[in-house]
Amino acid sequence: MLTVQGTGKAQLAVQVLRAAFEGGDTTVIDRHVRPDYIQHNPLAPDGPEAMKDFGAAWLQQFPDATYDEKRIISEGDLVLLHSHGVLLPGTPGLAVFDIFRFQDGRIAEHWDILQEVPATTANGNDMFSTLSRPQAEAAGQRQFTAYNKKLVTDYVEQLLVRKDLAAVDTYVGTEYHEHSPNIPDGVAGVKAGLVAYFERFPQLSVAPKQIIAEGDLVAVHSHYVEAPGERGRAVIDLFRVRDGKIVEHWDASQDVPENAANANTMF
Repeated sequence: MLTVQGTGKAQLAVQVLRAAFEGGDTTVIDRHVRPDYIQHNPLAPDGPEAMKDFGAAWLQQFPDATYDEKRIISEGDLVLLHSHGVLLPGTPGLAVFDIFRFQDGRIAEHWDILQEVPATTANGNDMFSTLSRPQAEAAGQRQFTAYNKKLVTDYVEQLLVRKDLAAVDTYVGTEYHEHSPNIPDGVAGVKAGLVAYFERFPQLSVAPKQIIAEGDLVAVHSHYVEAPGERGRAVIDLFRVRDGKIVEHWDASQDVPENAANANTMF
């Protein structure tokens, strides 16, 4: 588990998540979640009471569930958690991203994405480890936050929005590690994987919605629509930037459902 020090926004986000889903003290939710809390998880209604009810139902269904926070990014009023959730012991579990927006010191809004962890991956890497040097999970080099955020923004615009594979040569470093389970490892692997993806879905549309950065970690929350008229998928791509190059990538995606328990969409 990633240790989070202090009582800042990141620590509060972890406390609230654990209170909801691990049977902790739910008064934490009363203290730190606004009464007008907005929920984007399609399975849950708005409001702190709904958060408690959803967490209680989840805990009843999965009493032995565990959450291991791997990475935390905090920028302005936003906190992103990248976690490994295991609902049933011995199973691969879920790759989970949570985004919390704070307002006046309390959680005002929440988005998340959950993806089942496959038994094997195309790159041989799991969906959580840090392989690029130094192998630290916490954000580093915070003095480069603005630079790295712009670099990743430009990369996503060129590669995913405009589908220009030359972006890989410009922005990706030779020490590149891929954790998206369907993409091969390395620079050649990401090129080959994206060529195949773009050929399979020539009308792919990617619309970035939020970009959150801290130091060498930059997360992009996007709406992927692979063919016109589809509801598409909510996707979070998480990049690590070192010395001006992207050296590692993690992600998770979830289909946008036809119906939801709230009217807020996943974005």
